Amino acid sequence: MTDEQSKTDDAAPAAVDTTTTTTTPQAQRWTHHAPWIAALIAVTVITTDQLSKMWAEGSLTRGERTPLVGDALGIQLTYNPGAAFSIGSGATWIFTVLTAVGVVAAAWYAWRVRSRVWAICLGLVLGGATTHLLDRLLREPSFGQGHVVDFIAYFDWFIGNVADIAIFFGAVMFFALTVFNIAMHPAPADEPEPSTNGA
Repeated sequence: MTDEQSKTDDAAPAAVDTTTTTTTPQAQRWTHHAPWIAALIAVTVITTDQLSKMWAEGSLTRGERTPLVGDALGIQLTYNPGAAFSIGSGATWIFTVLTAVGVVAAAWYAWRVRSRVWAICLGLVLGGATTHLLDRLLREPSFGQGHVVDFIAYFDWFIGNVADIAIFFGAVMFFALTVFNIAMHPAPADEPEPSTNGA
């Protein structure tokens, strides 16, 4: 081989293997860790909601309203035997059953989800529904008939809690994801390969 040929070969760029690094934009949305993302969000909602209720019961006087932003937002401790706006206050056990069904359904989908954004949505709903179910099961006056602790007052409309906020945003996300046809699971061609490097 001549010196000229050797220099030419050295200057030639090495071929780059892109077969292991190419990912479609669709595939970048999917992850096998999505159920754990949903679980982490759900646990965070449950913990925050229950701790805030403990604070409300220990610090607030039932029925006494403290304004935070004029009449728009305040804190006022109350106990709700029904649904939002105290609907169905005479049939607490019905809401206990419906909430339990909602928890099971949300957990079933959360365990199978592969979309990151759907994991966030399901985590919010699962956390909010689970902490409400805990109130129904474990709080007074009796098992399955427990009253939900509410303390965040919005105008004179209704009084809610942290779980209600999580469920609201989860429901908004659910509606948006459904309208824009964002799937919970990837199509077969977009399914990511399981990581082999521990990442």
